Amino acid sequence: MKSIRQDGNYSYLFTRYAPVAATVDPGEMIELYTEDCFSGLVKEETDLPSRLSFPGLNPQTGPIYINGAEPGDTLAVYIHSIELTRDYGLSRISPLFGGLQSTDFTAMLHQPFEDRIFKYIINGNRIYHPIHPELAFDAAPFMGTIATAPQLEAISALKPFNQGGNMDVPDVKAGNTVYLPVAVEGACFFTGDCHARQGDGELCGTAVEVTCKVTLSFGIIKTMKTSWPRIESGTHYMAVGSARPLEDAARIAWRELIAWMEELGWDKIHAYQMLTQVGEMTLGNMVDPDYSMVAKIEKRYADYFISKKP
Repeated sequence: MKSIRQDGNYSYLFTRYAPVAATVDPGEMIELYTEDCFSGLVKEETDLPSRLSFPGLNPQTGPIYINGAEPGDTLAVYIHSIELTRDYGLSRISPLFGGLQSTDFTAMLHQPFEDRIFKYIINGNRIYHPIHPELAFDAAPFMGTIATAPQLEAISALKPFNQGGNMDVPDVKAGNTVYLPVAVEGACFFTGDCHARQGDGELCGTAVEVTCKVTLSFGIIKTMKTSWPRIESGTHYMAVGSARPLEDAARIAWRELIAWMEELGWDKIHAYQMLTQVGEMTLGNMVDPDYSMVAKIEKRYADYFISKKP
């Protein structure tokens, strides 16, 4: 199995212009190592990022070049496992960032919270509260950033966009498949910003940020023409939309899920009606430059016309 480590040479952009980290074939199993969103420079609660010289936030492992991927294809990313590689996670509350803080986009008059780091101890599958260690919860690791490179521009690793990016969607986890549009030869795949746990919205702006070893393989789909990221689990089809305001992100996600249902045999109007009754929606993040929403439908409903075929 090919093992991919950047050893500090991370990209902080989703871009076709970064040096290729590895080349793989469809179906080839790889393991890659990710750094946390703080570039590994925060280790204790006293290590405030403002006091450090940061190369950037959300370092990306990649780009990974997938042989045979061409513009117009869809890249299937099969997530086999996500393993935590250290016994602690970090979160930060900082001024001018977060769902309930004043930001450059949302001006308020209140005094912001002090800049503060919270260190969570991880023991096995349990994560312990930094102030009240008797409060613990299960780890649920996922990849906060996952993307293919855009055709021309370079996009910040802090931003979600139509080819993935910093979506912070907990469904990007082991056992699920993520489908991403391909805009350049080889797809140029990136991932990073793994979280040990995150609630809907990533409310303060950072989850339980960790380093991980991620085991993946890739497929190239010529018949799926997705415009935005899609996710498939054992029970659901999902589509992700990212935008501001939040309702526009939701609209993109619903529209893309209806397009997927059309591919499964539904008429658009009937898919629209069905999602009104049984559709589900979760919030990826409400803190990034654009927000991310996930529209979902259970496969037992969406596969109705497939099940009717002789």
